[in-house]
Amino acid sequence: MIVWVTGANGFIGRHLVRELAAAGHAVHGVGHGAVDAAEARRLGLQSWINGEIDAANLNTLAAVHGLPAQVFHLAGGSSVGVSIERPFEDFTRTVASTARLLEWLRGSAPDCAVIAVSSAAVYGADHTGPIAESAVAAPMSPYGQHKFMMEQLCRSYAQSFGIRCTVVRLFSVYGPNLRKQLLWDICSRLEAREPLLTLGGTGNEIRDWTDVRDVARLLAIVAELSPKETFRVINGGSGRGTSVADIAAGLIREWGSNTAVRHSGVSRPGDPVSLLADDAMLRQIGFDWRIPLAQGLADYVTWFKGQAS
Repeated sequence: MIVWVTGANGFIGRHLVRELAAAGHAVHGVGHGAVDAAEARRLGLQSWINGEIDAANLNTLAAVHGLPAQVFHLAGGSSVGVSIERPFEDFTRTVASTARLLEWLRGSAPDCAVIAVSSAAVYGADHTGPIAESAVAAPMSPYGQHKFMMEQLCRSYAQSFGIRCTVVRLFSVYGPNLRKQLLWDICSRLEAREPLLTLGGTGNEIRDWTDVRDVARLLAIVAELSPKETFRVINGGSGRGTSVADIAAGLIREWGSNTAVRHSGVSRPGDPVSLLADDAMLRQIGFDWRIPLAQGLADYVTWFKGQAS
């Protein structure tokens, strides 16, 4: 099967490409970043275009390699902080790229299925327990707003033009090759042997942590489902919440350090207190999360120490 992945050079994208290629698909990618031929082969990419998600590049892919049966749309903004600093840039990356992709599919590949990666940030704040897909979206950052606008575009093209779209709202994805956010920050400071780690927030913030290797497998499985409706939303979370303080303690333990941690009590703008998935839909389809958090943290520390050496 011919499969395209937008944002294939990103953290989740690279893991997903490996998953899809291992399943025997012909995987082609488009997005930003240099990927030479040797690296493309290592990842499992049969071709890569370094550029925008636009008609010119999509036409090129189709002309050379044929129309896709599935498009995994991962391209877009990936940081709440950047979205606050440069909101129009985040809008362009997330919303405009989605509009260009859907419009191209409408005219050139209307039978292609779209699996669009969104974020739990669309749910916003004021949640104290598991959040179902039916919860009212109330994003509290430009990042979350733009992800929800992307979802609405998918809904519109599904309802108006029959483009089959599945939106997967991911929660806190971590794992090997993640070079930003909380785990990277803590490990970088442990490597620097800081005697005291001061982290933002209270430490009681709850997140639904999922290993990227499980997430890649989830996206591939979701793409194989045959829903009756043309548009659907699925939570890509485990339903298990872990505090930031416990994540920090777990990393320190796996590192073999006795570094102390304190929390400033000051939360970042756009940072909810709790984001935990209601995973009922995933349980209905029989998806199983295979990598326990303790193993995932241990694997991350091993990867970090290996890439830093």
